[in-house]
Amino acid sequence: MAAATEKALEAEMNRLKLQIKTLKGEENAEDIFVGSYLLARLSELGVTSMFGVPGDFNLGFLDLVEDHPTIDWVGNCNELNASYAADGYARVKQGSVGALLTTFGVGELSATNGIAGAFSEMVPVVHIAGVPNLLQQSTKPLLHHTLGDGRYDAYTKAAEQFTYSQAILTNTYSAAAEIDRVLSDCVVQGRPVYITLPTDLAYAKISSDRLKTKNHSVIDEIVKLVEEAGGDVVVLADACSIRHDVVAELKELLHKTGYPVYCAPMGKSAVDETYERYGGIYVGSISHPEVKEKVESAKLILSIGSLKSDFNSGNFTYSIPTTRTVEARRGQAKALKLEVPPFVAHVPEEKDDIISHDWFWPRMSKFFQPKDVIVAETGTSSFGILDVPLPKDSVFLAQILWGSIGWTVGSTLGAALAAKDCNLNRTILFVGDGSLQLTVQELSTMLRKGVKPIIFVLNNSGYTIERYLHGKERKYNDIMNWKWTGLLGVLGDHDGTLSKSYTVNNKYELTELLENEKFASADVLQLVEVMMPKLDAPRALKVQAELSGKTNQYALAL
Repeated sequence: MAAATEKALEAEMNRLKLQIKTLKGEENAEDIFVGSYLLARLSELGVTSMFGVPGDFNLGFLDLVEDHPTIDWVGNCNELNASYAADGYARVKQGSVGALLTTFGVGELSATNGIAGAFSEMVPVVHIAGVPNLLQQSTKPLLHHTLGDGRYDAYTKAAEQFTYSQAILTNTYSAAAEIDRVLSDCVVQGRPVYITLPTDLAYAKISSDRLKTKNHSVIDEIVKLVEEAGGDVVVLADACSIRHDVVAELKELLHKTGYPVYCAPMGKSAVDETYERYGGIYVGSISHPEVKEKVESAKLILSIGSLKSDFNSGNFTYSIPTTRTVEARRGQAKALKLEVPPFVAHVPEEKDDIISHDWFWPRMSKFFQPKDVIVAETGTSSFGILDVPLPKDSVFLAQILWGSIGWTVGSTLGAALAAKDCNLNRTILFVGDGSLQLTVQELSTMLRKGVKPIIFVLNNSGYTIERYLHGKERKYNDIMNWKWTGLLGVLGDHDGTLSKSYTVNNKYELTELLENEKFASADVLQLVEVMMPKLDAPRALKVQAELSGKTNQYALAL
C-alpha cells in the first residue's frame, strides 16, 4: 500500500508541474486546438480507433478526428453499440483505452448502458460528449436535445453515476490539465471517464507545451500476498488481474513458484490454459468436483484480482478460509508440487446427431487456435465455454458481472480492431439468437471496416438463460426467428463477396464445417447458424439458474 501511495503522490506531483508550466507558458510553444490536444493524448495512449455516432454538437471535432493521421473514425449504427465496441477494444488492447464520441443528451444517454457496464467490469473507456457552446450553456435557450427546462447539466449529473471522474471543459486555461487529469484516472483506476467538449472550445487555441511531457499514469496491481502455508498454495486469478494489466507478472509468479492455478469465470484467459499447472475454472459450488476439492482444501489461496459477483462466484458459494500465508525468501518461494488434474476437453460420444451443449463446447475447443480472441455472450455461451480450455495466448471476453445481453456484438467489432493492432489471430463470437437481435446492426459496421470475425449464432428459439431462471414455457421468452443466413446481404454484403453464411443442423454438418480449411482461415466475415434444442443448456448454467431462482424467490409470487 505504501508503494501505491508513493506512486500516486508522484503522479500528482507530475500533474502539478505540468499545470504550472501551462499557466506560465513557455517561449516558442506552438498553439494547438483543444480538440487536437485531446486527440494527441489519446494517440499517446495507443488509441487507433474511435467509436461513436455523428451529431450536430460533435461534428466540428469529428473533422479533427477524421483528419488525424493515426486515429481512425469507426462510426457505429447507434451509441449503445459504440459504447460496447469501445469496451471490447479496451479489453483486448491492454495498456490502452477505449474511445467513444457521442452528441449531447440523446447520444450520450443512449451510450449510458455500455458505459455503466465498463464501470462495473473495470474497463478504461473515455466518453467524449460534444455539447452546446459556452454561451448557450450560460444563457440556456430552449435548445434541441435538452429537457426543455433549462437543465443543461442533467446529463453530466447522470454521467457522474457511471464514470470515475469527469472533465467539464469550460475554458482554455484549464482544458489541457483537465484532459490530462481524467485520462490519467481512466488508466490508473481502470474505469470510464467523461469529457464534455463544447462546440466552440473544440477549436479554441491553447499551448501545446504540455505535450512535451508524457502524461504519467500508474496501473494498480491488485495482488494480495500472504506468508507461509507449508507449500500448500493455490493461485486463484480473477478479472482484475486482466483489467489492471498484471498478467505478465502473474505468469512470472506462476512459473517461478510452480503453484497450481485456477481462474474464476471473469478471469478466464488470464492464465495460459495449456499450462500444465492450470486446473480450470473455480466458481464456488458450480465448479467441477475435482476443481472444488483442490481449491477449497488448500491451506492458502493466493487471490489475484478477485471480483466476487454472483455469476462469478457461483451465487456467492465460495468455501475458502480467510486466513492464508505463503513462505517467501529473497525472491524464492517454497511450493509443494501439488497434483493438478489436467484441464482438457473431452468430446462425449452421444448416440444422436443433435448438437447438444455437452458436445458443442468441447468440440469447439478443438477448433480454437493460439492467439484467438474469443467472445462469449451472456447466457448459454458464457457458461458453456467455462468448462473447456482455450489455447495458448488466446484472449477471452465476457461480460459476466454487468450481463447486458447484446454486448458481445459491438464488443466483437472493437475486439477485432484491437486484435489487428496487437497482432492477434482470429476473432470468434458465440452469441444467442435472442441477444443478437438487440445489437445486430453492428454487423454492417464490421463489413464496412473489413474485420472478419467468425460468428456462431446459437439458434435455440429464444432466451434460454431466462427460461432456466423462470418461465421455461412462457411466451415472453420466445422470439421471432430470423433468416440468419440472409442477414449479411441485407446489412451490406450485396454481392456476397465480403461474407459467407452457413446453417448447421447436426453434429456431422458442424464437424465438416469446422474441419474445412477455407472456413478456418477466416478470410471473410462468416456467420454460422447453429441449430440447438430449445431447452438444452450448459451444465454450469443449469446449476447457476437453480441457485439464482431460489435467490429471486419467484415462487412466492405464484
